[in-house]
Amino acid sequence: MSSDRKRKHSTIRDLFTAQQKPTSKRNRLKEDLPSTSATATAAAAAPGATMSTVSMYSFTSKGSPQVVDLTSSPDNTPRKATPNMHTSTGPKRMLVKNFRPARKVDPMVFLDQTWKKIDEALETVFQQGEINFSLEELYRGVENLCRQGLAKEACERLVSKCRAYITDTLKAKVKETTGRKNVDVLRATLQTWTIWEAQMKYVDWIFCYLDRAYLLPRQESLHDISIDLFRSIIFEHPRLNPRIIDGACDLIAVDRATEDLDTETFSKSIKMFHEMQVYTKHFEPRMLELSQKYVLEWADTASTEKKLSEYVSGARRLMKKELERVEKFSLNGTTKRDLLTLLEDHLISRKEERLINQDDIADLLDEHEVENLENLYTLLERRKLGAKLRPAFMKWINDTGTAIIFNEKEQENMVVELLFLKRRLDTIFKVAFHRDSGLGNGLREAFEAFMNKTKKTSQTWNTDNSKPGEMIAKYVDTLLRGGAKAIPTQLSRKKQKLTSTVDAVEDNEDFVVDEDTEVNSQLDQVLDLFRFVHGKAVFEAFYKKDLARRLLMGRSASADAERSMLSRLKTECGAGFTANLEQMFKDIELSREEMSSYKSILEERRQKQSIDLTVNILSASSWPTYPSIPVIVPQQIKSATDKFETHYKAKHSGRKLEWKHALAHCQVKAQFPRGNRELVVSSFQAIVLLLFNGVKDDEHIDYNYLKEATGLPVPELNRTLQSLACAKLRPLTKHPKSREISPTDTFTLNLNFTDPKYRIKINTVQLKETAAENKETHERVAEDRNYETQAAIVRILKARKKIAHAELVAETIKATKSRGTLDVPGIKRNIDRLIEKDYLEREDDGMYSYIA
Repeated sequence: MSSDRKRKHSTIRDLFTAQQKPTSKRNRLKEDLPSTSATATAAAAAPGATMSTVSMYSFTSKGSPQVVDLTSSPDNTPRKATPNMHTSTGPKRMLVKNFRPARKVDPMVFLDQTWKKIDEALETVFQQGEINFSLEELYRGVENLCRQGLAKEACERLVSKCRAYITDTLKAKVKETTGRKNVDVLRATLQTWTIWEAQMKYVDWIFCYLDRAYLLPRQESLHDISIDLFRSIIFEHPRLNPRIIDGACDLIAVDRATEDLDTETFSKSIKMFHEMQVYTKHFEPRMLELSQKYVLEWADTASTEKKLSEYVSGARRLMKKELERVEKFSLNGTTKRDLLTLLEDHLISRKEERLINQDDIADLLDEHEVENLENLYTLLERRKLGAKLRPAFMKWINDTGTAIIFNEKEQENMVVELLFLKRRLDTIFKVAFHRDSGLGNGLREAFEAFMNKTKKTSQTWNTDNSKPGEMIAKYVDTLLRGGAKAIPTQLSRKKQKLTSTVDAVEDNEDFVVDEDTEVNSQLDQVLDLFRFVHGKAVFEAFYKKDLARRLLMGRSASADAERSMLSRLKTECGAGFTANLEQMFKDIELSREEMSSYKSILEERRQKQSIDLTVNILSASSWPTYPSIPVIVPQQIKSATDKFETHYKAKHSGRKLEWKHALAHCQVKAQFPRGNRELVVSSFQAIVLLLFNGVKDDEHIDYNYLKEATGLPVPELNRTLQSLACAKLRPLTKHPKSREISPTDTFTLNLNFTDPKYRIKINTVQLKETAAENKETHERVAEDRNYETQAAIVRILKARKKIAHAELVAETIKATKSRGTLDVPGIKRNIDRLIEKDYLEREDDGMYSYIA
């Protein structure tokens, strides 16, 4: 039965008792006559009298007389007489008395009697005995105590009873474990707390009415009182409190030591701390204090003893484990916040120098440990420190790149190594550093810095030319001559597909392995390197020379690839950069048309030629400058060239033709004892081989005869003879046998010459750049750079009229950056040359002025 129904039942019963009908008119009209039952009531109220349960719950209305005044209003104000009523007739006042007046009971006697029953019930509960009492009867007793104004006394007795029980029984159980471990004290506390919670359920049922009617209006509750008692007597005990808190912290320490955590005990402990409202005040500070000590010791030890990658991995695991424990056991949000702050402070902020150590990061970059670099960056980004990796990242790029471009032993592989380095760095930037803009800018700045370093070495013939510019041009030449077959294995997209490396799949690229796609992909990557090069003049000079060889010798693997590269350069450097290159392609097309027209004329005239002559007419201003090497051309060839020259001059009057036989190549049909072959040779090789026509098989031709018959300079003759008699394929035999050519050597036709192929390509030496040609190109570029620098200085002074030295140097560097900038001493030398030429003068205040 609910408390409201109980209250209603009691009220109805009291009213029924007070309003019984009188048995006679005399009793109904009797005024203030003493009741014969008064004595009995008084006797019943005498000390020592006993009372049944039924009579114990029969009471009059508190504070009201036993006589009901029917003339009064509900608020006890006298009724006013009605004016038209006769005041002399009828009684002025009627009194109605109870038929059986209620007996008067001493409240304290009632309290004692009621509490006796309650106390016995509490003893049974606290002793965990069998429940043999009626909860409803006890509930009604407490309710009647409250109705009689005895709620305060009942509450005090209850609190006193509970305090005594907690102190004498529960606390004693906990104190028995003080000689053991902290965890044992904690478990004993949890056990007593569980017992107390179970016992308080019965107390709540018995004193429910007191809780609602008396405590709640005073902002109190039995639940709070029970928790306060347990907290003040057991938990806050000076000897028990630190043991209980440390017991919970010891469970965490066990978990940190990679041992099994008693999850049930720890979970109950956290729940108890929350219910007792001691989590924030007692447990959280102590837990954070011990956590800070543990993390500090771990960080100091790990940062000293472990490698950077091991420290980063361990720190990430530690943070993950700590936060997972917070989530698993529903620790407060403040705990998670403070613990995370603590972890980040000790593991990241205070170990920043260790995390960004340049040597350690260099080791990770050397080994290309993308995953460890990503872990490092992610850890630093927790405190927004990812950008702190930039100095170490840039230094490694600069050192590695500088070592590549100045490695004289591996100059031929420079571009391959740079491309491989660039691919690795792009992978690290995208995967490990999550495309961080600051680190991306650092990558580009570092790459640009070492790509434009200059050093006067034998490789650049003591000039300030950029070696990467030259090697990029040569690598492009290799690609355009060899096609996809010339792509190194480590840069091939086919291998990239097969190995499924991180940098191959991180952008989800579709791998298409046809040759055109392979070549175009490599050209794009090379162009990325080319963008970093400031001195484009070196690249232009070597690219132009190599393009000329490809066009003249027909060595291009793909005309589409040639046009594609030209289009890329035009987009990157502008139309002015590629104007001469485009003219070279036009000259080749015009030459084909010219030869087609010439051969058509010969057919119309029915003139047959003993040789098939093809001539390329080149514009001298657009093509590289080639030296004119003297040579005695065989009469048949000279006759054919003279006939074409006559035709061309007749068609284009005023033009001058200069034959460059060093660039020519021929296809010669040769008869050897072991079979006929077709030899693809240079013009100089063909001239030498033709001298062996009509010579006996064992006849020797000496070196001096060959020199006089060909008219070639000694270096060219030596190179030609070496390619014919000392290379892998030897149509001639040298006597005596050696790798060097000397004036005393003699040569014979190689009677044993043979090859599985019918058409054989003899090593054409003119396709390979000689040291002299390389030196000439570098010196010409360096000389042109001086002229370009002087022109830039004159333009600047012409515009400014007057300028200081430092400002002039800065403006000159800015103006010549795209073509190749001289160092400051070189700029100063060119300023002095212009002063000598009277283009400018130095004034007294140190300023330079332009001389009009």
